Amino acid sequence: MNLPNRPERTLFDAELRLFGDAVNQFLTAEALPHREAWEEAGQVDRDLWRKAGEQGLLCPTVPEEYGGVGVDFRYNALVDEAINRLGLTGIGFGLHSDIVAPYILHYGTEAQKQHYLPAMVSGDCIGAIAMTEPGTGSDLQGIATNAVREGDGWVLNGAKTFITNGQLADLVIVVAKTDPDAGSKGFSLFLVDADSAGFSKGRNLKKVGMKAQDTSELFFEDVRLPENALLGERGAGLQYLMRELPQERLSVAINAVAHAEAVLAETLTYTRERTAFGKPITAFQNTQFKLAELDSELTMMRVFVDQCLDWHIHGQLDAIMAAKAKYLSTDLQCKVADECVQLHGGYGYMWEYPVARAWADARVQRIYAGTNEIMKLIIGRALTEER
Repeated sequence: MNLPNRPERTLFDAELRLFGDAVNQFLTAEALPHREAWEEAGQVDRDLWRKAGEQGLLCPTVPEEYGGVGVDFRYNALVDEAINRLGLTGIGFGLHSDIVAPYILHYGTEAQKQHYLPAMVSGDCIGAIAMTEPGTGSDLQGIATNAVREGDGWVLNGAKTFITNGQLADLVIVVAKTDPDAGSKGFSLFLVDADSAGFSKGRNLKKVGMKAQDTSELFFEDVRLPENALLGERGAGLQYLMRELPQERLSVAINAVAHAEAVLAETLTYTRERTAFGKPITAFQNTQFKLAELDSELTMMRVFVDQCLDWHIHGQLDAIMAAKAKYLSTDLQCKVADECVQLHGGYGYMWEYPVARAWADARVQRIYAGTNEIMKLIIGRALTEER
């Protein structure tokens, strides 16, 4: 069910809407029937990635010379929205397409692009990025994983945690310290293949939500890397991360709004059908007021995030506006999920009801890609710094 009283989104033309319909049909047929099995397994089937690659759903912004179709980020957004609308939060396409592939496309050598991007487009190579460590969260400058120059290559040591696509990953972009005395210019990015000697995958972490998403610990013990494993320039790692974070945070916002809209639509159906004291729950003024409040706030958020997406495809989305989108949308997503659980009553706390999954899945959105407190810090500093 879709939410009523919604005008057509002018950001998407007929071709894009057809693409969105195709993504929805693919996921409904190929993913939705397996959701519970994947939750039990803690990861989705690798075959889904290859099937998605065959349908052109992976890395659509990658240019044709590297196997993609070279379209703009609206296509990525439609894939993200379909995944979240169907409650398939275990599928890590967004991390792979929206975050990992752009690093290689923007900073990789021609040889690196030719080697990795076609396989990422086809789904034969699943990507992950390893920033967070056991002792660090949003404080990227606290990263302790290090890469030391040795001969004509590097030796990598350290540990990462909370890594999305960690179990399935064939390629991991690793953030490591290369120059301890260089401050923010002392970090670099490395392309590490999963079969590299000394690289091991730890346990698949058990989470409150997103149970079908493989989220892992990764360990690097004297991993010897060739010179061409360095992604971009030595010492430019944090600069690259800051440059790519607006798109990552926009992706989180896109996920948040689609997810919240789906939860509210499901709750609207439930409250129309569920009766109390001899009449539908929607007949009560409290229910009407709650639904009106959530629907109004989501309408406003949808307009704002669509505008951010429009700014992004025209190269106008900056770090501050992306922080606003990430912070506001995920706070609202959690509010919608919580209120919808309440409107379901006891059934809202039962795992078989979509609203329970949605409530559990939503909470992490306020944490990753930079906590919402960090987003407020970014916004606040921009407002108060002297010019």
